[in-house]
Amino acid sequence: MLSSLLIVLLPLVLGYLVPVRRPRVLEAINRGVSASIYVILLLMGISLAGLDDLGGKLSQLGGQSLLLCVVISACNLAALAWLSRRLRLEVAASTSVADAPTSKLAAMAGSMSLIGAVLAGVILGLLASGPLGPRLFDAAETLSEWVLYLLLALIGCQLRNSGMPLKQILLNRFGLAIASVLAASSLIGGLLAAPLLDLSWNEGLAMAAGFGWYSLSGILIGDQLGPLLGGIAFLNDLIRELLAFVLIPLVIKRHPALAIGYGGATSMDFTLPVIQQHGGVACVPVAVVSGFILSLLSPPLILFLLTL
Repeated sequence: MLSSLLIVLLPLVLGYLVPVRRPRVLEAINRGVSASIYVILLLMGISLAGLDDLGGKLSQLGGQSLLLCVVISACNLAALAWLSRRLRLEVAASTSVADAPTSKLAAMAGSMSLIGAVLAGVILGLLASGPLGPRLFDAAETLSEWVLYLLLALIGCQLRNSGMPLKQILLNRFGLAIASVLAASSLIGGLLAAPLLDLSWNEGLAMAAGFGWYSLSGILIGDQLGPLLGGIAFLNDLIRELLAFVLIPLVIKRHPALAIGYGGATSMDFTLPVIQQHGGVACVPVAVVSGFILSLLSPPLILFLLTL
């Protein structure tokens, strides 16, 4: 298991070591990350189609995802509410931010398209089942591993060239505090949920270590523990993001740390426009730092936990 950890971490580290200065190259890397995610989720859907008793497994997937999300979210909200009472993080009086989307449906569109990729894979796998089924499912599993290595390399490069110097991250005490509390409370939630989901303690921790980064957590868990648990991890973190879109406008005025923190790793990208719109520009650097730390922590932590 340790060798598999090193094999998967190697592309991430190598990608992080590559500095990129040309905007066109960075744009191509961003497109490559997005395309790789869709390809892997499509392949995950194909692998799900190869499971015996697919209907029962999908029902199990939905119920266990919801249970995992409820337990982790309860721990997150309690811990972040406690932190909000202690952090003097100010929210701007004006919530007008240029170019921020005003529709939650527009902000959720990306999430829905990822679910569509998984469903398309399931449909494709079901249509191709038969004599070619076993070969297709084996090929999907092998191909997903190679695309995963490419994705990790691109993500490492993306993080290195995100414009966030480590000094700036370490000096932002608000972002550090929010990320630390969110990570710790998520892991506690995963530990509590493990026996309820009939998982070992380290698998429960790994399932919770996505910190909202649903596209990557589902992929890493699925590669190590199979498509069913990968789907549970994916839906758990996806539900978190959808809830964050609803929660942020409601609580960010009184509890900005809670609103920023609950978005997890997505506070630096998908939920950032909603944070901008309803919390003002003062919340932006805090959200970006918090999301960046959680994004940097999540992949190696998931892989490490799965080697225990």
